[in-house]
Amino acid sequence: MFIPFYVPGTERLRVVVVGGGYAGLAALITLREQRRDAELVLIDRSPHHLKITRLHESFRRPWSDLRVPFRALEQRFGFRHLQAELELDEARLKQWNADRVLPVADQWLDFDYLLIAVGAGFRKPEKGPRTFDLDDFAVDAGPDLLEEPLSRLGAGEPCLTVVGAGASGIQFLFEIAHYLREQQLTCRLRLVDGHPRPLPQFRAELGRYVLARLAELDIEFLPNRLFRGQEGGQLILEDQDGVRHTLPSDLSLLFLGKAPALRLETNWFGQVIAGGEVLERVFAAGDCSRYRSPGSNALSAQTALRKGKLAARNILRHSGPLKWLEPHLYQELGYVIGLGPRDAVGWLALERNVVGGLPASVVKELVEAQYDLLLAGVDTYLL
Repeated sequence: MFIPFYVPGTERLRVVVVGGGYAGLAALITLREQRRDAELVLIDRSPHHLKITRLHESFRRPWSDLRVPFRALEQRFGFRHLQAELELDEARLKQWNADRVLPVADQWLDFDYLLIAVGAGFRKPEKGPRTFDLDDFAVDAGPDLLEEPLSRLGAGEPCLTVVGAGASGIQFLFEIAHYLREQQLTCRLRLVDGHPRPLPQFRAELGRYVLARLAELDIEFLPNRLFRGQEGGQLILEDQDGVRHTLPSDLSLLFLGKAPALRLETNWFGQVIAGGEVLERVFAAGDCSRYRSPGSNALSAQTALRKGKLAARNILRHSGPLKWLEPHLYQELGYVIGLGPRDAVGWLALERNVVGGLPASVVKELVEAQYDLLLAGVDTYLL
């Protein structure tokens, strides 16, 4: 990939990336493409990279397809992975920017540039033994996670409730429905959300499409309800008037949306702003960053990836004699939500261009395949 206005410096480049998600890996791969001699270090608490946008597919794909060991990526792209976790705040970032030294576990890392790409967490209410969330599905494949709880529910028809009708909740719900049919397992499914329709962050047409599919599969939808807990075999919900209700539910799966614990402000180029000061040697990308630019700040994989690549390009530019940095102007090209193996709904190019069914499913697979190519060392992203 050719980067206009980039003249490489003569000194060896040392970059530390914190966070091995979509933004962090996109940055590392971009840096390696342009600077074969760069010293690249990745800090991430996990031993593997997780394809979070495909996690719901563990009900029909091998678990190994969705988790890529950092050891394999280290060998492929020539970086060093340290399995560790850092405490991050503005004071520390300012100190690291000044010192260009990062304390990690029992060692000190010298760097020229630091990229923070730790992603975003999600809202986490208290969980009981019959409640699971995205963290649980990140540890075990879906069938392995649900098999044992469902097998000990006893006689009768068990009921599983998915809480959260955003993209993650919808995708998991339809994959579970498909899995239950394929395995000839009997289980009632229910969807609960605090909004009046599914996918409330998108145009109403997408929500109506999902409602039609829910009706076809006989999945109950309870709108305008807030999750208040799961106690034994009872689901506790609260309506808009503050009245609490209980319903039978053997398991609750919580997908309550992202809630970034850290959101770093940056300038147009991805450099972190702390206390009104631009930290020239510290960049941020992905869901933990908010760029003060016209570009997208959506908490999505495609925006995270583009921010990661942009931050890498600007690190390269800043390291050379011509420090002409590139602004973040990327706008999302679409968004597609999977509804099982052969169905999907979303928008392309413009939000009013709604697509559904098999064509939308094919688009989603192509987007995911493009990312798989990137991890294999073939970069087909134009931006």
